[in-house]
Amino acid sequence: MTTPYPFVAGQVLTAAQLNDIQNLPISDKTTSYTLVVADVYKRTMMNSASATTITVNNSIFTVGDVIQVANKGAGTCTVTAGAGVTINTSGSLALAQYGGGYLLCLSASTFTFFNLGGGANYGAATGGTSSSITVGGIGYTLLTFTSDANLVVSRAGLFDVCLVGGGAGAGRTDTGVATGGGGGGQVLGITSVSTVYLPAATYAVDVGAGGAGAAAVSGSGVSGLGSAIGSVVNAGGGGGGASRFDGVPSDGATGGGSTRGYAGGKAVVTTGANNGGTSAGNDGAGGGGGAAGVGGNGSGTTGGAGGNGLDISTFISGATYYAGAGGGGGGSVTGGAAGNGGVAGKTTGTGNNGVNYGAGGGGTYGASFVGGAGAAGVVYVRFKS
Repeated sequence: MTTPYPFVAGQVLTAAQLNDIQNLPISDKTTSYTLVVADVYKRTMMNSASATTITVNNSIFTVGDVIQVANKGAGTCTVTAGAGVTINTSGSLALAQYGGGYLLCLSASTFTFFNLGGGANYGAATGGTSSSITVGGIGYTLLTFTSDANLVVSRAGLFDVCLVGGGAGAGRTDTGVATGGGGGGQVLGITSVSTVYLPAATYAVDVGAGGAGAAAVSGSGVSGLGSAIGSVVNAGGGGGGASRFDGVPSDGATGGGSTRGYAGGKAVVTTGANNGGTSAGNDGAGGGGGAAGVGGNGSGTTGGAGGNGLDISTFISGATYYAGAGGGGGGSVTGGAAGNGGVAGKTTGTGNNGVNYGAGGGGTYGASFVGGAGAAGVVYVRFKS
């Protein structure tokens, strides 16, 4: 028997029901599922032969809630953090067949996952440039891809991944007009560690190229290209900064800055997407959106600051390094400031090119100057040594 739970006022329970109070009903799922508040009173059980996810969203559960999850299907089920959510664990969030555990809610956006067994093990692979790192006292092999290549998985299992899309180019100037900074590429795998299960196979790794500055005053800077590992996971490129006759910046993982008072670029990738800033007329263009923040608005004769990049040092176990920054907007008197990991806008001449992975190019001001180009992205894959 299963005890009716949660209890309601005036409900009368039998002795058998009281003795069986911990026997929660099983909620079977056959496709990827997003938890709801009622799942506190159930055991969510995945049953699929394909890879699936159980997603935990922000502001659904309250402190102290316990949510039980398990996997009885042949496909790996990964407990996944929704937007703004952090899930900490000393084990794995990927559950092999018959694996399971429970989530403990510590705040509206923070959880600890206690893996009770059945977690998939880390795999092994080659490709890119290999190095040995230590993160949290644990040894990893880190594979770094700065150009297109193959990831060869020799042993199926889990892999932590971090991808940065290509940064976008800024717009081209016309006489007496500032151009918007390029948007930074999306950074995936930092705010919440992204762990994927990969069967033994060869996977094409695409490293997103940076976009060029606009070729003509009638168009925006070229958007950056996305980075990807096969069809498994991808991070979008940044949106191009606007030029004089194209006041609406290009769409992208992060928006480019605008020139003539239009809104910043609309994000087409919801995770980690930040819009570019708006302009203050012709003399102060908006900064490009960055992976960690929106681009600044132009003000008077000053360009907007580029949006901040996201620090990826926790993944690669190195010095502080900001990726995916937006470029500063051009200004007639003062170029927009550089965000973390980005480049500033200029008052004349060719715009500054993005330098850090996924950084957008900087805008400029004057007569037919080309905005800065965006920087290429990067793909990291790591597994326990």
